[in-house]
Amino acid sequence: MNPAAALDLRIDAIAEQRRRTWATRAAIYAAIAAAVAWSVYAIVVADTDWSRLAFGTISRTLGRFLYFDAALLPDLVDPAIDTVLMATLATLLGLFLALPVAWLGAANITPLGKASFVFGRGLMTLSRSVHEIVWGLIFVSAVGLGALAGVLAMAARSIGFISKIIAEAIEDVQPGPMEAIQAVGGNKLQVLLYGIVPQVLPVILGTVIFEWDINIRRSTIMGLVGAGGLGLVLFRQMAMLNYGGIATVILAVLVLIALGEVVSHYARKAIL
Repeated sequence: MNPAAALDLRIDAIAEQRRRTWATRAAIYAAIAAAVAWSVYAIVVADTDWSRLAFGTISRTLGRFLYFDAALLPDLVDPAIDTVLMATLATLLGLFLALPVAWLGAANITPLGKASFVFGRGLMTLSRSVHEIVWGLIFVSAVGLGALAGVLAMAARSIGFISKIIAEAIEDVQPGPMEAIQAVGGNKLQVLLYGIVPQVLPVILGTVIFEWDINIRRSTIMGLVGAGGLGLVLFRQMAMLNYGGIATVILAVLVLIALGEVVSHYARKAIL
């Protein structure tokens, strides 16, 4: 076969391969589009009470939330303080419990090799996979109603996020300081305290501040499962169908979250 014919065959083969690739991609995109369309129909179209979506009904419903129950404001001070305290205690407890989990889940310092690494990563996954509302239900059934159940629920939820970030930061540390400490006879604890902790301390502090900011939001809904704070007041107002009270509590939650954003912003700048 002459070179020109071989080149033509090669070009034809490439063109045919590209046509098959395009056809495969088109089939995949069509399948994805069909799945999305079916999901929209099954979840939005078929499962929606369209009779309630009349303009008059929507405007009347939204209008009920435009009234604010100012008489409720004095009763929101203590729950708001409880919400902040719950978030703070949950973050500190989550950090305390996350440190050993991060130690187990960091591949370069895990004490028992692959077994402890898998165990640590499993704890991280378990903590992050269970929603805080579910943790709240678990701890409410275990310790009863009140802020303690909310603190424990948010702490359990915080372990996975904090430990995962710290563990990945530990895995990315520079080996030089650790090797220097080992070279002068330092033990594993000294390597951890003086070779690893200084490198990951900014990550730990930043993660804790960010998690505290998140827990401010979480603590506002912990009351929906009886775990105290503004969420409990919101649940009571919903049970009484007091739309003005609901709007007032939501406004208080927004103000609290905004204050949390400001505090966390300046705390990051001051510490980091």
